[in-house]
Amino acid sequence: MSHPIIEDLNFRYTAKKYDANKRISAEDVAVITETLRLSASSINSQPWKFIVLESEAAKQRFHDTFANMHQFNQPHATEASHIVLFAHNPNYTKDDYRKVIDEELKLGRLNQDSYQARLDGAFGFVEMVTDDSGYNGQWTKAQTYIALGTTLHTLARLKIDSTPMEGVDPELIGEEFKDELGGYVCNFALAMGYHLEGEDYNQGLPKSRLPIDEVIVTL
Repeated sequence: MSHPIIEDLNFRYTAKKYDANKRISAEDVAVITETLRLSASSINSQPWKFIVLESEAAKQRFHDTFANMHQFNQPHATEASHIVLFAHNPNYTKDDYRKVIDEELKLGRLNQDSYQARLDGAFGFVEMVTDDSGYNGQWTKAQTYIALGTTLHTLARLKIDSTPMEGVDPELIGEEFKDELGGYVCNFALAMGYHLEGEDYNQGLPKSRLPIDEVIVTL
């Protein structure tokens, strides 16, 4: 199939070795961060925070969080051009959602007369996934994966390599980036940059996906 979207998805793969001398341009970083901001989420909840690690000092801090586990991902921390920590709010409240509704009111997406109905009605979906302690992290984490998928496509369009990493240490990340996270939780990160020619064994291999008739059902 020939289509720009399909070409993007065929370009994308999980990079295994980065060229530490190649940096993503400031212009492309701006596109990436705007992509993160514009990502979709259920009821437009936006229960996330994205921490972009650009400086060598910040990336070294991330590198240090691999002290106890997942050392196979540790080189990406300093060799990739940029890292994004994807964090979610584990206790998303009505006051958190109120900030979203206030922004919609300011932008003219709804009027004051429909404000309370919108707030109460939409937040009902959050209450359905919130336990007695106020925890709904399983839901907010799922929203954050939507942002990851959107970002992976953006990177492919920009011809930037990437490595999604669930192989991180949330506990040490939580300690090292406590001030930046502000109570949010990071369970996965994304390395971004350019593969090291000749040393990334995954680059150039055929795309391996199940046949379409095994994963798509059209009724």
